[in-house]
Amino acid sequence: MGIRLVGLGSASGLASVLLSGWFGFGNWQSVEALKLGAVDIRPKPDSAWVQALLSNDPAAKEIVSGYVSRLSSVGYASERQGVWVSAGQFPVADHKGTTPLPAASLTKVATTLAALTSWGPDQRFETLVGWQGQFDAESGTINGDLIVEGGDDPLFVWEEAIALANTLNLLGVRRVTGDLIITGRFTMNFETSLSKSGTLLKQAFNASEWNDEVRVAHQNLAPVTPTPQIRIDGSVKTDPVSQRNLVSGWLVRHDSLSLVAILKAMNIYSNNPMAEQVAKTVGGPTAVVNKVKTVIDIESDELTLVNGSGLGEANQMSPRTAVLMLQETQDILQSHSLTVSDVFPVAGADGGTIADRNLPANAVVKTGSLAVVSALAGAMPTQDKGLVWFSLINYGSGLDALRSRQDRLLSALEQQWGKASGIPSELKTTVVIGQAPYQFGLPERNIPILEQSP
Repeated sequence: MGIRLVGLGSASGLASVLLSGWFGFGNWQSVEALKLGAVDIRPKPDSAWVQALLSNDPAAKEIVSGYVSRLSSVGYASERQGVWVSAGQFPVADHKGTTPLPAASLTKVATTLAALTSWGPDQRFETLVGWQGQFDAESGTINGDLIVEGGDDPLFVWEEAIALANTLNLLGVRRVTGDLIITGRFTMNFETSLSKSGTLLKQAFNASEWNDEVRVAHQNLAPVTPTPQIRIDGSVKTDPVSQRNLVSGWLVRHDSLSLVAILKAMNIYSNNPMAEQVAKTVGGPTAVVNKVKTVIDIESDELTLVNGSGLGEANQMSPRTAVLMLQETQDILQSHSLTVSDVFPVAGADGGTIADRNLPANAVVKTGSLAVVSALAGAMPTQDKGLVWFSLINYGSGLDALRSRQDRLLSALEQQWGKASGIPSELKTTVVIGQAPYQFGLPERNIPILEQSP
């Protein structure tokens, strides 16, 4: 049997004949030819197979191997040095990458992730101000005590206290005949003692008691900011137990800076009291570990914490864990139109613990230091591999030498993969401490409530 092709002017015409003749489809209607030119079939940089291909980088492995060998040659035990480098989600090179090592302040990466997992970046902590006794608004006198109930704000500083006092002045509070009573979980200027924090607050409330430190803080506020005058006749008393049900009335609710700004400030300066308070509010170091392990897949021994700051060698993590926590932090923040740069310091933009480092431009990092521990973890943009994540944990004396070697390793990797032409969208920063809306002492974060208890 032969096949006769008649009048086949197109591929669709041929298809019509074949389908009709071979498969018995009568009245088959031809369709338009596929327009492959309109379809982008180029591989995407974040495709799994592309990333896996990019992660196969013998030169990078050799750079990391040479780094560890040079450390060993000058007396650092190679088994106590950890490295993990990833191109996106895919490991490129490592040394002792899953071995738990003393993490120092990389612990704050865990605290940061646990806080974001618990509350989200927009969380604010409340401090309430009320009174016990009688409030005579006409004379501006509280005949009784002024009550300040803390709510875990780890960044309540001079500027916040001055702005709060000015709001109380606007409500007519000028004098307290009784005591300043500090209750709940209140800290000021990173003091962990309720009594010391209360003493600082009492000083801030009355400009006639200011020293040079408070006056400098006042100068950081808007030029028209008044100097508050609240005279407290009594002393500072403390009670960690809440007195919400005992107050005669409330005056002001003070809202902290948003959590994302609190974490940024904490990590720029690697502030230990702040980290301890954040971790304690989460539920303590065990709660921090448990929250981290619910969102990243690690072995049980790859993260062990005894506090939220990293003080002490008992805080341990693997280099891989540090990178996975940073990547999970990035995922959470990007869902809120933020990035990892909004909670960790950026080379060339932020000071703090990275002020004297020679890091690749726009790298986002967290440092860690103990007497014999130097750690560095973060992300850096590159031309060939996009966002590269890294974690370096070194053990041994001579921290300056270890830091210098870390910086040179990152520079060598950047040279291997090419310097990024700019800041990628994944590392754009929107949270800048000191710039609106992340300024200390903003009056609008003090909300008058002026309600009297029944």
